[in-house]
Amino acid sequence: MNNINLIKDNIDNLTSLWKTVATPLLSYHKNDPFQFSQIKNSGWPNRLWFREDITEENLPQILEIIEKNPGLIIPYWDIFGSNSNEIFEKNGFKIRIQLMAMALKLGEKFPVENSLTFKRVLNENDAKTWSDIYPLSFSYVISKETLVHNYENVKFYLVHFDEKPIGTLTLFQTGKTMGIHGVGVIPEMRKRGFAEEIMKFAINEAIDADCEYAQLQASPLGKGIYTRLGFEDLFLITNYELT
Repeated sequence: MNNINLIKDNIDNLTSLWKTVATPLLSYHKNDPFQFSQIKNSGWPNRLWFREDITEENLPQILEIIEKNPGLIIPYWDIFGSNSNEIFEKNGFKIRIQLMAMALKLGEKFPVENSLTFKRVLNENDAKTWSDIYPLSFSYVISKETLVHNYENVKFYLVHFDEKPIGTLTLFQTGKTMGIHGVGVIPEMRKRGFAEEIMKFAINEAIDADCEYAQLQASPLGKGIYTRLGFEDLFLITNYELT
């Protein structure tokens, strides 16, 4: 599989996840050439995205959607070779965070230490615990309701150490691609190798699901771990928000 397909699969997995989690909450909308998902009382997905390159002519529509749906973040895929991201930068948008889209060709399973236990979220109590600890790792909340309405559609995991919840993981499969999302470890439990152990569990789950690739979008904090595990860079995602 070549990079063009991997890039498409990475974007497909990510945007399908946003659409999937928002649809049961009536929070997914299509307004060609844009799509957006914004869930009430949640900081995620809250994204406005597009698949084809944009031009200045798209700006009024973008601004209108954001005016009606404040707080939407726009992911810009650096794949067009057109510098169209400058449309955002000269019209009052600022960079919120940059992520590196990465892919791993799956092969042999990783040995795991079994110091962590993984519990799939399938009830309201676990959904609340997951939602409570997630923002300790990330700068935003994913509402309990988002999980409750998506038990069947998405695999949300609570990660425990010594029976205490210390981390989160989200797995979402599209075709032969397993998207690994929301890998978080609470601050007081970091620098103990837990994030890497969570990743090995996720990769092994992808292999068990007969996937060919694992894909993710790496923050600067996690990128070193993913590179060490064999993930390779695909393209940069710059997330813009209107100031």
